[in-house]
Amino acid sequence: MTERPQEILHLVEPRDPHADPGADLGLPVVLNLNDGNSPADVMDVLSLRPFASGEQPWSRSTQLDQVKSDAPLRPAAARVIRTAHEKGKESVLYEGDGWTLLTNRWKHGSAYVAVSAVSDELAREVLDECVRDATEPPKEDESAVQMGFWHLGGRGPIRSERTISADDWTEIRRNYTAPVAAALDQVMGLTREEVAGRLLLLHGPPGTGKTTALRALARSWNAWCQSDCVLDPEALFGAPGYLMQVAVGEGDDDDNRRWRLLVLEDCDELIRGEAKDAAGQGLSRLLNLTDGMLGQGRDVLVAITTNEDLARLHPAVVRPGRCLAQIEVGPLTRPEALAWLDEGAEDGAEDTAGTAGTARIGPGGATLAELVALRKGEVRPAIESAPATDTGFYL
Repeated sequence: MTERPQEILHLVEPRDPHADPGADLGLPVVLNLNDGNSPADVMDVLSLRPFASGEQPWSRSTQLDQVKSDAPLRPAAARVIRTAHEKGKESVLYEGDGWTLLTNRWKHGSAYVAVSAVSDELAREVLDECVRDATEPPKEDESAVQMGFWHLGGRGPIRSERTISADDWTEIRRNYTAPVAAALDQVMGLTREEVAGRLLLLHGPPGTGKTTALRALARSWNAWCQSDCVLDPEALFGAPGYLMQVAVGEGDDDDNRRWRLLVLEDCDELIRGEAKDAAGQGLSRLLNLTDGMLGQGRDVLVAITTNEDLARLHPAVVRPGRCLAQIEVGPLTRPEALAWLDEGAEDGAEDTAGTAGTARIGPGGATLAELVALRKGEVRPAIESAPATDTGFYL
């Protein structure tokens, strides 16, 4: 099948040689479109014409969230040039005296507004009028925490930030066996002045709530500590440039700068006993970040989760003094597990476990994941979790 040639749209002709030399750049503008472009794509292109030609060389734009349904997003004197409706999106192109405006509005409440104008002052005035009283006031959500997510892209380290939901520690404390809850009580209540040690280690079987505890920690420390999750820790400690960007970042002379918590999940290969042979310099760089030259002068903490048993971890990782806290997160004991199910039923949570479900909890207790499955009525073999061991903890 022969591909159709691309249609070329000439939006601006060369200027009149007798025109004012300062009127525009005097260059033709060629913008390409083909039959794969939608009407909204055409409007995006048309909105760029005055800016590209130099007729309106100043541009300002903004992204809005929680836009009011009745917000006009345009000045009162705007003249409609084009409109386009796509699934979940409305695009409108306006013009006024010396300016052009494009608005893209989505049904979920966000919008993009872009203005080009003959002067920066006019572009600012038009944009300000568009966005004035256009959004709902932000809703207070104490469970919302901003967390950064790092990964190594094709052009270097990339950090994106998103809002995550995190439970208050007091609301989820019952999800942990008593020694673990007591250890986490101390960690959750720390202030920046009380930090001693740069490594927080949570280890234990899957399903015991290690990640949930770290989300609660991000919320508890939110006033003084920014939390970042590294999605590719093996790449982080394998590429010095990546590590420098994530751990050191830009210099900051502000005395009130926030600490940074780097969350590394499931780093078994990095910190187990044979880690130095298996992972090259990764372990050395981790230790250097926590209490070596790299970590000096930077307010950085590292939180690591692993499913490995404590005995299999590298002794350099777990030595006293390096760890802010080293906590083995195990299953709830059988009495704690039964109390967890009973408390959930009292709170009105759907509980389909019943007597048969509680009978399935063996003498070794149950993990949080197993209890949630029981509450939902999932059929599983009898739970025979190993008894929880004592929790190691350093402060």
